[in-house]
This record gives sequence, structure tokens and C-alpha cells, in this order.
Amino acid sequence: MAWWWEQAMVVAVAAAAGGGGGAVVSICVFTAVLCVCLVVGHLLEENKWVNESITALLIGLVVGAVIFLLSEGKNSRILRFDEQLFFIYVLPPIIFNAGFQVKKKQFFHNFLTIMSFGIFGVFISVAIVSSGCYWFFPKIGFGDLDAVDYLALGTIFSSTDTVCTLQVISQDETPRLYSLVFGEGVVNDATSVVLFNAIKNLDVSQLKGGVALKVISDFLYLFFTSTVLGVTIGLSTAYALKALYFGRHSTDREVALMALMAYLSYMLAEFVDLSGIMTVFFCGIVMSHYAWHNVTESSRIATRHIFATLSFIAETFIFLYVGMDALDIDKWKTSETSFKTSLVIFGIIISLVLLGRAAFVFPLSIMSNYMSRSSERTPITFKHQVVIWWAGLMRGAVSIALAYNQFTFSGVTLDPVHATIITSTIIIVFFTTLVFGFLTRPLISAMLPRHRPSTTPGAGAGGGINSPKDDLILPFLSPEDQASGSGSGFLQAKRSISMLLERPVHTVHIYWRKFDDKFMRPIFGGPMDHDRANYS
Repeated sequence: MAWWWEQAMVVAVAAAAGGGGGAVVSICVFTAVLCVCLVVGHLLEENKWVNESITALLIGLVVGAVIFLLSEGKNSRILRFDEQLFFIYVLPPIIFNAGFQVKKKQFFHNFLTIMSFGIFGVFISVAIVSSGCYWFFPKIGFGDLDAVDYLALGTIFSSTDTVCTLQVISQDETPRLYSLVFGEGVVNDATSVVLFNAIKNLDVSQLKGGVALKVISDFLYLFFTSTVLGVTIGLSTAYALKALYFGRHSTDREVALMALMAYLSYMLAEFVDLSGIMTVFFCGIVMSHYAWHNVTESSRIATRHIFATLSFIAETFIFLYVGMDALDIDKWKTSETSFKTSLVIFGIIISLVLLGRAAFVFPLSIMSNYMSRSSERTPITFKHQVVIWWAGLMRGAVSIALAYNQFTFSGVTLDPVHATIITSTIIIVFFTTLVFGFLTRPLISAMLPRHRPSTTPGAGAGGGINSPKDDLILPFLSPEDQASGSGSGFLQAKRSISMLLERPVHTVHIYWRKFDDKFMRPIFGGPMDHDRANYS
């Protein structure tokens, strides 16, 4: 077995260097390594310290070391990274599945908090990381970066990877915490990419005092237009599935249409210079809310598993490649930075990441608790705030892709400063994933000890969000209720305005649910209000 593996690696190294038909060999070996990751991840499923991301990263590092030795220090990877490959083929299934699998009820109940973390938090973190790098790098003799590069560094190191934490948090015991971590992670990635694209469009020669407004305006334009495009394509897919009833002839066509329309939303957004990541995320939410209910039962099961599987493979692929690419000798040779300076750069970036994360998690959590003090939602406790802060410290695939996009050309750079940024990014991803990832499970076990769920009605975590009494608390009466003499219209309006001021998100949710049942679902499909408990 060892002999076969060594021969396969030798052939893969030769193929990577030569190209042509050897690409088939490289892909075969890479696929085999992916399978090894799946098997090892399964065997370590119950391990206290290791998760899927760490497993893929370490296996990639081992494979990279083997290739490095067999190629006599000339190569360390089977495939060459291309940021276009990442953004066009690898990222879409990850983001779409995040939107498709999101628990919509929890997500929208915590919508304002998630958006404040995922949008305002990114801007705060980018400001701190960018200004910190701009201030400290020249002081240690590391410069030759322009304003756009510093802003790009802020977005690169503000993009989070919450996979490690989500694998540990119990969604049943702490549904609000899980929703906040999951939702913020997805919105954070989307915001980082949108902001990164807005920054790349800046003209360095014309940077003036209004540059901040220009970045924000470009960001808002990309954010909202991309969201509208994703919602539109999602609704179009739902209407086509409902009106044409594909399932009467072939369930395969249903699944294929959903998958292709999701991918079309991403590519169409990229074609018109919008944010594909934001478009495909909201397309996934809309498809799961409407289109998923218009297909047969077998197609529902198939879509859930197919989209989740593609996302899982894509995530494993990224961490496996990062592990192999860490030993790429070309980048380390190109970088002329001394070991001491590299260590200082690493310390500066890690410190700024920690500070930038804390600068918005704790203040925005306190603000969220203050805004929801009159509602029944469970406040974000200090322990939960620490978990949210910790969950966003890991850096992963998006950080790597943005760094390659800004500082390399097709994965290659001849600029020593840019090579140092790439190697520093790889080190940051390794350090945060391995060290913080190793400590995640013990930390959360200490901060959130598991307990048996309470059997008392309405006593679940989340403040009884799923309780039927929510509709009794909010006195929004239908015209039929008003006609039956259930109170004067003036008093009802007064109470409605009062509840809107006290519980704005929940109030908007109630109004949206009534509008959804009356106008949207009859056209685009989905269960009515009395059936929603089965799908929330």
C-alpha cells in the first residue's frame, strides 16, 4: 500500500509540473485524498479536540510535505490554486446551502442583531485592522502598500469561518446563540466579499475625503441590488415549479431546475458586476421558503442532501488545498522578509483581529439586549457574547481567496511584499483554525455546559419564540375579528403601534406572515400558517 501511494505521489508531482494529460492524474490523486479526509473525519467524529476543518488542514499539510519531499523541494501541491476557480465553482454551493438550510424563523427573529454583527461589525473590524496595519507596518520596515491594499487587508482578515464553533454548539439547547453565530458567519462572508469588490473599484489616484462615503454607497448598491436579484430568481423558480408541476413526469427535473437556477443566480450576478455571494444566499432562502414546498417529497429529501453534500465537499476541498499550499516553496522564496519581521507581522495581525472582533461583538450585544429588553427573547448573556466573539476568530476559505485575488495573479506573485502578505494569510488561517479550533470544544463545554432539555411548556431556550402565545401577545386582529366586536379600531391601532415600538422585529414578522399567507404563498407555494410548525 505504501509503495502504491508513493508511486501515485510521484506521478502526481510530475503531472502537476507538466500539465496536459497529467491533470487527470492530479485530479485522481486529489480526489483520493478527499476521500481519505472523509474517512479520517468520520473516525474522529467524537474527538474532543479535532473537527472536519482541522482534519482536512492537517491531512493537506501531510500530503503537501510528502509531495515536497518527493519533488526534492520543487513543489508541494497537486493542483494550482486559482481564485476564479474558487469564486466560480467552490464558493457558490457553500453559500447557497447556507441560505437553503438556514432556520428561517430563528434567523428573521434575530435579523437585526445578525445584520448588525454581519454588516456593521465588518465595517468596524475593517476600520481597525486596516488602520492598525497602516500604522504599524511602516514602523517595522514593512511597507510599499497603497491605500487600497490596506483596506483589502482589512476585509481579508475580517472574514470569519464559524464552522468549528457551529459543530459544537447545540442548536436545540441554545437556538438563539446558534442562529446568531450561523447567521453572522454567512452575512459576514457576504459583506466581506461585497466590501472587497467595492474597495477594488477605488481609484487610488483620486482618493479624497469622501472615499468612505464612496465605499459605503458602492457597498449598499451591491448589497441591495444583489439581494433583489437573488429574491427575484428564487421566486421565479418557485413559480415555475408550482405552475408547471415538473414532478408529475420527473423528479429529476425538479432537482435539476433548482440547482441550475441557483447557480444561474450566482453567475448572472457576477456577469452584471453584482455580488454573486449575496445573490445566491438570498436565492437559497427564497427557494427553501417557497420552491422547496412545490416539489415532490422525494425531491425535497434529495435537494436537502445534495446541496449539503456539495457544500461539505467544497469546504473540505478548500482546507485540504490550504494545507498543501502552506509548503509552497515559491512564495516563501519570493518573500524577502526576515523571520523576526514575519513574526511581528503575524503578531500585529492577530492582535488586530482579536481587537477588531471585540470592538463590535460586546457593544452591539449590549445594544441588542437594550433594544429587546421589553420583549420575551432571552438576552445575549456575557458567556454567549464570549462564544460569539470566539466563533469569529477563525479565518478560512474566504480570507485565502480574497488574499489570492488581491495579491497574486493566478496564484503566483513575484512581488516580495505581496508574497509576504500571502504567506502571512496562510499562517493566520493555520494558526486560528488549529489553535483556536482545538480550543473551541473545551471552551464551549466550559461556557455552555450541556443539560437535559426542560419539559415545562414554554420553558425552552429562546424565550418561547415557538410558543403559540406569541400570537396572543400581539393583538393584530383581522377584519373578521374586528367585525365580531373584539375591540375598537382605535384601541387596536394604539396597541399595535405600542407593540411595534416595543418589539419591532417581532411585529414586522407578524405582519409579514399575514401578508405571506394571503398574497405570496398562493402564488409561489408553501404551507399556510397552520402548517408552518412542520417546516420552521
